[in-house]
Amino acid sequence: MFETTVRDGVCRIARDETRWLSTGYAGGESHGPTAYNVTVPDGWPEMDLDEYIDERRQRAGFDDPGPTLLTGVEQRHAHRARLGPVEAVVTAGVSNPATLPLEPTDERGEPRSDDRPVGTINVVVGTTRSLAPGALPNLLTVVAEAKTATLLAKMGFTGTTTDAVVVACDPSGEEAAFSGSATDVGAATRACVRDALVASLDSRYAVGDVDLPESVAEAAYGVVTDERADVEPLD
Repeated sequence: MFETTVRDGVCRIARDETRWLSTGYAGGESHGPTAYNVTVPDGWPEMDLDEYIDERRQRAGFDDPGPTLLTGVEQRHAHRARLGPVEAVVTAGVSNPATLPLEPTDERGEPRSDDRPVGTINVVVGTTRSLAPGALPNLLTVVAEAKTATLLAKMGFTGTTTDAVVVACDPSGEEAAFSGSATDVGAATRACVRDALVASLDSRYAVGDVDLPESVAEAAYGVVTDERADVEPLD
């Protein structure tokens, strides 16, 4: 489905005539042949992101622009999962976990003052189906749910502070009006995200040179959201 090529820390994810929807930098909906996941170096300084992304893409020998995600995770830890009409490519790092407890907690993390991708879980999901206008954005929610459920089961976190998702579909494929978890596309997406995410985490943290944090407090950076909102019934 996707053709993936990795050069110089840049993963190109390619398929002709694809409809993309990105939550990453300069995201939104677009049409084209490519999306990218780019590994940034340690100590990456603040800079013009458009210029940086263009320079990294061209240095890697990729001409076509496209939606681009940024991560501190090396591309050797990227994993792909396929099931039915869906494919997912995931890189996962959790140095900056985020969690949302139901009850107040004494646990505190050290938030960063910017959104630089110190860890980041980046997910790219594509389907050979042609999704209806509302079904492609809905696929983002399916991915987020699958990512959160997997992280809670494996680590007790809900995500990281810089997670990003790209979803994609083939406008010429078989039409699908919906993409929820009970549909073929949604069910396959859930399985692909879960399995690729677990594989990427196992790859990155099994090598021994990076420790898997056991709590937000133990992580290099992190956020615990335990503030309480005012809630009242609707009239």
